[in-house]
Amino acid sequence: MSNQSPARGPMHQVPKVRAKNTGATIRRVWNYLNRQRSALLMVYVFTILSSLIALMGPYLIGVTIDDYIVPRNYEGLIKICLIMLGIHVIGALVTWVQAYVMTGLSQKTVLHLRKDLFAKYQQLPIPFFDQRSNGELMSRATNDIENVSNTLNQSVTQLLNSIITLVGSLVIMISLNVPLTFVALLSIPLALVATRNIAKFTRKYFKDQQQHLGELNGMIEETISGQKVVKLYRQEGKEIHRFREISERLNQVGIKAQMMSGMMGPFMNVINNLSFALIAAVGGWLVFQDLTKVGIVVSFLSYSRQFGRPVSELANQYNMIQSAVAGAERVFEIMDMPSEYEGDRGKRVTETRGAVSFNHVSFQYQPEKPILRDISFEAMPGEKIALVGPTGAGKTSVVNLLTRFYDIEDGVITIDNEDIRQIDKDHLRRLIGMVLQDAHVFSGTIRENIRFGKLDATDQEVEQAAMLANADNFIKRLPMGYETLLSTEGSNLSHGQRQLLTIARAILADPAILILDEATSSVDTRTEMHIQEAMKLLMKGRTSFVIAHRLSTIQDADCILYLEQGRLVERGTHEELLAAKGPYYDLYHSQFHQVV
Repeated sequence: MSNQSPARGPMHQVPKVRAKNTGATIRRVWNYLNRQRSALLMVYVFTILSSLIALMGPYLIGVTIDDYIVPRNYEGLIKICLIMLGIHVIGALVTWVQAYVMTGLSQKTVLHLRKDLFAKYQQLPIPFFDQRSNGELMSRATNDIENVSNTLNQSVTQLLNSIITLVGSLVIMISLNVPLTFVALLSIPLALVATRNIAKFTRKYFKDQQQHLGELNGMIEETISGQKVVKLYRQEGKEIHRFREISERLNQVGIKAQMMSGMMGPFMNVINNLSFALIAAVGGWLVFQDLTKVGIVVSFLSYSRQFGRPVSELANQYNMIQSAVAGAERVFEIMDMPSEYEGDRGKRVTETRGAVSFNHVSFQYQPEKPILRDISFEAMPGEKIALVGPTGAGKTSVVNLLTRFYDIEDGVITIDNEDIRQIDKDHLRRLIGMVLQDAHVFSGTIRENIRFGKLDATDQEVEQAAMLANADNFIKRLPMGYETLLSTEGSNLSHGQRQLLTIARAILADPAILILDEATSSVDTRTEMHIQEAMKLLMKGRTSFVIAHRLSTIQDADCILYLEQGRLVERGTHEELLAAKGPYYDLYHSQFHQVV
């Protein structure tokens, strides 16, 4: 656009994500899980069953040794072995069902999470998107949520299984031999100290990792979409260098995150092996003293392994949860942002004539950097108002304020004498149609793209709008006509063809007020004629605001507003402004190279 952009600024100026309460984040994720209570109950039941079956194994091994192997009872040994085989087969089936149900549960949970995040994106104001890269926002909807999905799929069942195994093993160990139980418990304080100290660092590194990953995605998306510019100006080397810098930062923080989380496993293995050796030594001494049986010691050693395994898993799961919490926090940070429709309970205008008034309007995107200064003008219903002036003068800002993409700080803007801040935003934007210089189309069919202006339009209404926009001829020449699929950003159509589709979309929407950002600035003369004809038809009977770059396109405007450095310095018809020989005269002379 011809105006100063809405304070995008370099991406490092975007406020960094601040850590939130881990417990609160986990509770919010849990609330999403709770939406599928029947599936969650099935997971509970099957996890408990699989845990109890696993606890039976070591006990039966001890019984086998003391009651069948030592007495040399071969017949009983075969029976007990068959029983153990059957139990393990049942356990495997139960574990498979539990994993199957949990996979569906976790996927549906993140489906709801992703839907809510995308819905939130649709409710956020334009300034939010102006201050963030597309790739960084995509990263939150993909990488961060996928991180949550992976953790849910593993950790929910593992946590429950670990708790049951821990408690069950402890109860059975106490029933088998109290002194050996105390020996096994000596490893718990060491495990807790190791977990606590390592976990201090893991969450910070995982959070940094997610942030750098979002930055990298943003850079990749930006470079790929602008690949023609990169090649044209031969900046491939610069972009490779920038990619390497961001990748190196991601690599460094990723190494730290994985190193810290990877330390947990070796520490826990050392502690568990020490505990196992100590139990074996004490247990062997008790057998020599005839204070216990060999089978009990063997069972006890197995239970001590099972007792140590949940402690190690809980420690490792803590690292996984920290990574997921970091991703979930980034998602919930977006969800907690105020919607632009929040508290918007404005009026809904039943009939609109299209009278627009700016009364002493001032505005700035950034503090102490005013963009518009005390702007006042009126547009009567059906009038064509042209906005002209040098780049950065404030032309697009006028449009942004009229549509309430941004809200004014001083002054009043009215439509039919109603302050637009008192009109429901959604309803306000239904009154306004826009045809921008950047003709944006979506992936999908041509018919769907035109229907975007009015979703309940019939096929006949869509085709009628295309005919009025002079788009019907080129559409019918396409192999699939109106059902032709458009590629990403409509790259299989010319710019002029895309522009005609956006005009057809605006015609179908039938707005009372129309905004046109010089739609013919980058097309050939013949296409320009088709677009100009379509735009004249579109503007007929509507209040129109035209951001003009080519002064030849607005000579018939009812009023031309010349903006410079945020101030309205001239107004009048084309003839009046030429006669005044002011800034408009100079601009017109510079374009046509003639003295008027």
